[in-house]
Amino acid sequence: MSAESVGADEARQDAPERRPRTPTWLSATIAGVFGLLYAYAVWTAISYLVQWIQAAGTAGLSLSAMGWVVWVLAIAIPIAVFALAASLGWRRGATALTLFLLAGLSLVAVFWLDVLSYVTPERMLG
Repeated sequence: MSAESVGADEARQDAPERRPRTPTWLSATIAGVFGLLYAYAVWTAISYLVQWIQAAGTAGLSLSAMGWVVWVLAIAIPIAVFALAASLGWRRGATALTLFLLAGLSLVAVFWLDVLSYVTPERMLG
């Protein structure tokens, strides 16, 4: 063996192994399916906000400042969590993307439980 071929073999061994890339269509499909679940949380928050505004208007009251904060966060947090989870998991493979999005969806579900436990007419209407 020549010195050049030995050096080339050593360079190949030192190079990091490249793992196969996840196809873009698979990542987009995973993100799309989870995106529908996150969108459900957003549209539910918008629906509840509209219902609270209508109920407050009918009763001659207005939504308190804390009520507005709760509903705006209920709309914004699922969007922000989805964007963060998708950006963290996009280049790491299908399994990592799925786990990041599932963890984010779990976080959104816990936040929704907090929102629903807070939402009472006494606290929301001022």
